[in-house]
Amino acid sequence: MRPDAAPGPGPQVTAAGPAAGPAAGPAAGPAAELRAAGAGLTRFPGGAAGLAGVRLVDLAWNELAELPAWAGELPALEELRLDGNRLRALPDLSRLRALRALHADGNLLTEVPRLPPGLETLSLYGNAVERLPERLGDRLRHLSAGRNRLTALPAALWRPARLETLNVAENALTELPPAVAGLTSLRMLDVGHNRLTSLPAGLGDLPLTDYLYASDNLLTEVPAALGRLDRLAYLGLTDNRLRSLPETLGRMASLVELRLYGNRLESLPGSIGGLSRLRELHLRGNRLTALPPSVAGLTELRVLDLRDNLLMELPALSRLTRLRHLDLRNNRLRRLPELPPALDKLDLRWNKLDGDPPALRDLAARGCVILR
Repeated sequence: MRPDAAPGPGPQVTAAGPAAGPAAGPAAGPAAELRAAGAGLTRFPGGAAGLAGVRLVDLAWNELAELPAWAGELPALEELRLDGNRLRALPDLSRLRALRALHADGNLLTEVPRLPPGLETLSLYGNAVERLPERLGDRLRHLSAGRNRLTALPAALWRPARLETLNVAENALTELPPAVAGLTSLRMLDVGHNRLTSLPAGLGDLPLTDYLYASDNLLTEVPAALGRLDRLAYLGLTDNRLRSLPETLGRMASLVELRLYGNRLESLPGSIGGLSRLRELHLRGNRLTALPPSVAGLTELRVLDLRDNLLMELPALSRLTRLRHLDLRNNRLRRLPELPPALDKLDLRWNKLDGDPPALRDLAARGCVILR
């Protein structure tokens, strides 16, 4: 689509204060912005001289196939948004001394250009990048390089002491090196959907708080050191080959959500009852034949998914007074224990219960949806 036929108002170049509009021409003030997201552009609007004072350029969701070399010469540029275009390469950006954030998700990039040393955010999700640069800069705080073609990570990645979030999911990584422990500010790590066979014990030394996601890999065990992540809120280890979990799991006292479905777990550690803040526990598609009695201590639990296991009986669950959703489909249950009183939904399909348990009549009378 031609730029002059694009829907909407077209590129907006504004200085501090009210929008100047396209007719006003580029503003060179210190707070100038060029906004033309989703405008159908096929080329970078304007020129180097007219955009010399622009601090933010937003050209996301256009039809750009290339950028002019002068785009790497804008002295005031702090943020460049290029998501959702058709870019196969970017010019040398190392001279953009003011640049703090580069967003280029959903393009066709195969390489990462030279970057400025002050970059804090680099987002390259959904490209075809095979290698990350050896030099990423010491100020990098956020790196998103998921859904690319990475088979290994550079040694330089473990040096930025300021790195807070790292997403390298949906690649072809086979190893996460012990040097990951050097990311002493990291709070979020996503290494899911790769080919990892193990996790380094050094993960337990990271200050992770938000989430650790390592689902859809080839893990057969997780290190006991993960128990040291006592500030972590979300742990995802689904769709691996785990047969057991370490007893140290119960030390992860801040966990709110734990996802373990699609593994080969035959039992749970008794320490799981120590997860006193846990609200969601997902165990679907394992080989559990019983649950430890300590599960009854998960008094903050709202969701408990036990579908597709081998359970023949359950421990007493009446202490789970906040549990709302209990999924027990496709197990081997014949009878039920005393059930949580506040259930909104109980799914018992594909079990063969003996008779008509009184507990079910009581729940139904309270308005619980029961499927069996």
